[in-house]
Amino acid sequence: MRAIWKDKVIAESDDIVTVEGNSYFPADSVRAELLKPSTHRTECPWKGTAHYHSLVVDGAVNENAAWFYPAPKPAASEIKDRIAFWKGVKITAQ
Repeated sequence: MRAIWKDKVIAESDDIVTVEGNSYFPADSVRAELLKPSTHRTECPWKGTAHYHSLVVDGAVNENAAWFYPAPKPAASEIKDRIAFWKGVKITAQ
């Protein structure tokens, strides 16, 4: 699977975990140079606190378009060290 935004591959992996229709990529499969840390946080009752990154591609910024759970609750342990995307990021088969 690939995560693509602005015609750039943001992440690529065959090791995907799908939760609630979202594809979670291993953190080491994501191009870290395209991520900008964000202070945005949201809370999920069963997954825990989500932290966010913005994407930066060719000067364009997609605020809070990537999220991850650094310390997921036990029910969501399978998404630890994984990142998911939204806000116009396309997830496609390779």
